[in-house]
Amino acid sequence: METSANGETSAPVGRRRGGYAIRDVARATRLSESALRYYESIGLTPAVARDQSSGHRVYSQEDLDYLDAVACLSGTGMPIEDMRVYLGNALRGAAGASEQIGLLEAQRDRLDMEAEALRVRREYVELKVRYWQAVAAGDDTEAAGIGERARAVAQDVKGTRGS
Repeated sequence: METSANGETSAPVGRRRGGYAIRDVARATRLSESALRYYESIGLTPAVARDQSSGHRVYSQEDLDYLDAVACLSGTGMPIEDMRVYLGNALRGAAGASEQIGLLEAQRDRLDMEAEALRVRREYVELKVRYWQAVAAGDDTEAAGIGERARAVAQDVKGTRGS
């Protein structure tokens, strides 16, 4: 196992002429090859060296460490522009700390909203399971009560789409 700059461990990846091939970096970071190319094309990640004979990307250990941090931010669902600011601030140390905190607090709040939306959708599905179990058991009174609760939760579910 290798340990990246952000303290995460990953499986070792194969070397390619002094660096790592894109498929190996994708496997190590759990970012798709297309995401790696996209992040480079929009400038979220620095340009990657190319093999002179093949033109293939050759990632350094430094690139891999940086991309591991990108993968972690991406995994939280952080918007690309926030990732760009966060990664840029990382080099500022204490001078960038308050902005880093703000970015992370905003992401935490988005995740809290997503968790609540997920909780509501799960509650609705659970009520529908219980409704159909009551129907299958022939318990019309129980089914009617659960149906009422499901209709109430359905209003919240409709409000969570696209959240």
